[in-house]
Amino acid sequence: MRQLWNSFKIAFAMYSKIPMLRADWSKENMRYVMCFFPLVGVCTGALQLGWGYMAPRLCQNFLLPAVGHVLIPVLVTGGIHLDGLLDTADALSSYQPMERKLEILKDSHAGAFAIIVGICYFLLCLGVWSELGPEQLPVLGVGYVLSRALSGLAVVSFPCAKNTGLVAMFSDAAQKARVRGTMLVFVAVCSVGALAFNKTYGLALLVGAAVSFLHYYHMSKKQFGGITGDLAGYFVQICELLMAICVLAAARIGGMG
Repeated sequence: MRQLWNSFKIAFAMYSKIPMLRADWSKENMRYVMCFFPLVGVCTGALQLGWGYMAPRLCQNFLLPAVGHVLIPVLVTGGIHLDGLLDTADALSSYQPMERKLEILKDSHAGAFAIIVGICYFLLCLGVWSELGPEQLPVLGVGYVLSRALSGLAVVSFPCAKNTGLVAMFSDAAQKARVRGTMLVFVAVCSVGALAFNKTYGLALLVGAAVSFLHYYHMSKKQFGGITGDLAGYFVQICELLMAICVLAAARIGGMG
């Protein structure tokens, strides 16, 4: 039980800015970190729902509520996944051999393509959220849990690009079968929950998640030889954006029907 509690604390300390008691980052305590990773998404989704309820009562236009929805995930995570997106953008835009791409991922400096992709990402997020309504929020809230469950599933299922780094450490320390089983339970619960809230929006959310997951597998294997911590962050960001786009598309298509 103590080991599970320590894994819980490490998961929130690593993947969020939510205040958490300290824990020893030992191999034993790292075993089940991924099992608690999706719970960070529960917090993010809950805050999104709360803001979606409060914003219409506090704001007089559509822009400020959308800004809040864009910034909440960044405030909760401290931008750790966004950092992975930007590093991956620099690496992919270099068109260098695989070894060089992996070196670029480790470079702490932001290149021009990272800045360009970051700006475009936030603009697209802002545009999408400005078009979404409160009826889509419950399904999108589930998406923050689903993206992390799929990311955790990848950590114990996809090949690692290198034998060092956070993803390799979690993958080695994890009790893979148990972590994989836990992630699959999260995925199943999220899928049922999203469809229960709204079948059309739920299906759109699942399509976006599935496309993102397949892209993540093929891109990481082809371009980097496997996944890394930065690529995991890239996936979470891309998955959440694509799910929102798919839900918005479903809303617009449904509105025209």
